[in-house]
Amino acid sequence: MIDPDKRKAVWQLYREGMPKREISRRLHISRMTVQAIIKDEGETNHRIRSDKIEVDPDLLARLFAQCDGFVQRVYEKLTEEHGMEIGYSTLARQVRELKLRQPEKRVAAQVPDMPGEEMQHDTTVYHLQVGPSKLKVVASLIYYRYSKMRYLRFYRHFNRFRMQCFFHEALTFFGYAARVCIIDNTNLARLSGSGENARIHPEMEQFARRYGFRFLCHAIGHSDRKAGNERSFYTVETNFIPGRTFADLDDLNRQAYQWSTVRMAERPLTKSRIIPKDAFETEKPCLMKLLAAVTPPYLPHERICDQYGYVAFNGNYYWVPLKPRHKALVLEYACHIRIFHNREELLTYELPKDGIKNLKFTPKGQPPPPYQPKHRKKPTENEEKDLRNAGPAVDGYLDVVIKHKGTNRHRFIRELYHLKRKTASSLFIQAIKRAAKYRIFDIKTIESIISLQMTDGSPDLSAAIIDETFCDRQAYLDGQYGSEVDLSMYDNLLEDNNE
Repeated sequence: MIDPDKRKAVWQLYREGMPKREISRRLHISRMTVQAIIKDEGETNHRIRSDKIEVDPDLLARLFAQCDGFVQRVYEKLTEEHGMEIGYSTLARQVRELKLRQPEKRVAAQVPDMPGEEMQHDTTVYHLQVGPSKLKVVASLIYYRYSKMRYLRFYRHFNRFRMQCFFHEALTFFGYAARVCIIDNTNLARLSGSGENARIHPEMEQFARRYGFRFLCHAIGHSDRKAGNERSFYTVETNFIPGRTFADLDDLNRQAYQWSTVRMAERPLTKSRIIPKDAFETEKPCLMKLLAAVTPPYLPHERICDQYGYVAFNGNYYWVPLKPRHKALVLEYACHIRIFHNREELLTYELPKDGIKNLKFTPKGQPPPPYQPKHRKKPTENEEKDLRNAGPAVDGYLDVVIKHKGTNRHRFIRELYHLKRKTASSLFIQAIKRAAKYRIFDIKTIESIISLQMTDGSPDLSAAIIDETFCDRQAYLDGQYGSEVDLSMYDNLLEDNNE
């Protein structure tokens, strides 16, 4: 934009007879600009477009309602019925300016950062390289709005019980809780409804009351109500995860604990330069202090002691001093279990690392029981190999069985192997062919097929292999002079079967 004084100078020089080219050279402006200034006689002239089209707002609102909000149809009606030559982009701009399409999204309620009033909780899913494999983990994070303190932990599976364990761990670490915890409308603490009308699950409502706070859902579409938590997850993705390696889930949580409670707590914020750790000390008098008698959350599980003295829990086996078939109560905590019998605590075991299954645990310093189960979770590779060698029919049937049975295939293969051992080869193969034809995967049904085939006499039963040298054995020579065995009782059984 040309300065008004320079415009007046151009006009004055032109009136004094100086050529336009010379004015352009001396004042360092283009000749086109000099011509435009001379045309306006040195005055600043704000030109208004003569071809600018403005549609009557009432007409546009009425047509927009008639066309159900389709601007393309509004454009056609304006050009065809009202004879208005207007560009589609111009029409779309006017619709936006009049805010006809949808009401403007309001920002969530502006709540000031009051000490002790609010904390926020949310979860998100990450796929991280943990050890040799890539795992799907759930990150759970608590954020104190006033002091900006955080607590972060990762889980393989996250449910309502894990959420209670996380809150207990985080709040006992800080020792204080805010009065309100803001959550979204997909949180596990919500039972039904949304926003201020959301109903909190009774179990979670009672849990929060024990720690002195209450859950509150923000309105749908207003995730900025807990922007501090959302920003914290962004910081996790840009500052915690990159450049770090994790040996296992425990190592991941150790680094997350150090990062959230030490590193980020002592780092000044970018704009306000507030140190969260110091701000939390200032906020403590306004927070709700936790009671010393708050017990950690737990889940009860009823179990029965097996014949070897073990109680099964989460894929592992724990020895208890109980007689077989006696009932036991297992209380599951975040990191350990407690086993009770008739309200008497028997033993306490630390839970193994994630992914460890099919192990037997005994108390430290105590030798394992003398009798151990031999066939528990025993693999069936040898039985499966023997069955596949029986023929292509059995081999193809096992391929279908393994896909259909899933984790229960080991028991089925073991039972099928025992059935093969006590059945003639030809009879067994015929039964398997029939089971494969009708997609039968029940061992008792296969036994019934074998019984029917034996009754009908349909299969070709191969002759038993007899060693002809048995006649020369001393036991045979001694027994040939004995009395003949009475087998009449078996004749009665055959008659009953025929009837």
